[in-house]
Parts: sequence; structure tokens; C-alpha cells
Amino acid sequence: FDDMIRGLMNVDYYLLFADYQSYIDAQDKVAELYQKKEAWTKKSIFNVARVAKFSSDRSVKEYADKIWKVKPVKVNHS
Repeated sequence: FDDMIRGLMNVDYYLLFADYQSYIDAQDKVAELYQKKEAWTKKSIFNVARVAKFSSDRSVKEYADKIWKVKPVKVNHS
């Protein structure tokens, strides 16, 4: 892995390491929170509850209506 590491450290075209420290900091916070079972469970439940409005079908329909301005086409499955 030496060549890969050297490449990332010296020529990081895609900025893979640009926010690496903040990633490590966030992982440290996650690891700390995970040890607090009740707080972890509460945050996990709220996290899932907040995505209730998300659905790929709804998202695509909103894009079609509001951004692409296209109408659905009926397709026969025969």
C-alpha cells in the first residue's frame, strides 16, 4: 500500500484527505455515543423517523414534476 499512500499524501487530485481529520473527529464522537446505549438508541430512532418522508418514488416524481417538467408515460408489461 506504500505507493497508494504516497500518492494520496502527495497528489490527492480528488481531495480524499481534505476532510479526513473531521471524519476521524466524527468517528470518535460516534464511538463515544455508542457506549451510551440509551442515548444511542434515542438518536437511532429519531434518525430513522426523520427519513420517513423520503422515498425514491416520491423523489423521482418531484424531480419529474418540478425540475424536469415531464409527464409519466404508461408502459404495458406484456
